[in-house]
Amino acid sequence: MTPELLLIGVGAGDPDWVTLEAVRAIESLDVLFVVVKEGHVDELVQARRVILQRHRSAPLRTVELQDPPRPWRTAPDYGAAVRLWRAQRRDQWAAAVAAELGDGQTGGFLVWGDPSLFESTLAIVDEVVAGSAGTLTRRVLPGISCVHALTARFAIPLNRQGRAVQITPARLIAGGLPEGVDDAVVMLDGRQTFALIEPAGIDIYWGAYLGTSDEILISGDLREVRDEIAMVRAEAAERKGWMFDTYLLRRRLTDG
Repeated sequence: MTPELLLIGVGAGDPDWVTLEAVRAIESLDVLFVVVKEGHVDELVQARRVILQRHRSAPLRTVELQDPPRPWRTAPDYGAAVRLWRAQRRDQWAAAVAAELGDGQTGGFLVWGDPSLFESTLAIVDEVVAGSAGTLTRRVLPGISCVHALTARFAIPLNRQGRAVQITPARLIAGGLPEGVDDAVVMLDGRQTFALIEPAGIDIYWGAYLGTSDEILISGDLREVRDEIAMVRAEAAERKGWMFDTYLLRRRLTDG
């Protein structure tokens, strides 16, 4: 029988944000592949251990994959650096899966949030499957994304009636909200772009470490709260050694 890889969305932080489908999938695994990032103590790896303790009844064989360095933060050619990193991941994962996953067995990745939203795991696993010449399949199980965790925490709708919402990396809003976009969820903002754009008429709903004991939530008029967010964010990143945040920018409308 052909082995299968499951990409299991486990939510944005709270161990209870795991679906019943994901629980059944976790129980079915023969081996779990865990990506360990850049050699430091990874709280997200520990969070996955908590999920296993909560939702797995038997011990599970685990294979750790030491993540390649992420050079694009300083590389002159961002695109080339990302392509190199993804190729390194693909080759490492393909070798591990071939060595550790036997015929008829089920392997898995516990994917933070949802596997289909701002997550490279699915794209890389697709390349691994494509290179397996039909000896491997994969299945994707959805999870609660940080986007929906954010709007739930603030008890607001993701989109307003009759209007669209854009989900975007921060670098695409460096000049402010694009023309015609009134609601934008911003991801991957390592440069605190929210503090640099023109704030007039814009509200922000900002959340960090959603679903964890370190969760931080700040909202309000962007002009009034952006300095507070920047300060709180810097303090939290210094204290924990890492930061994962996202936010919704919402233009105030005059037509109701």
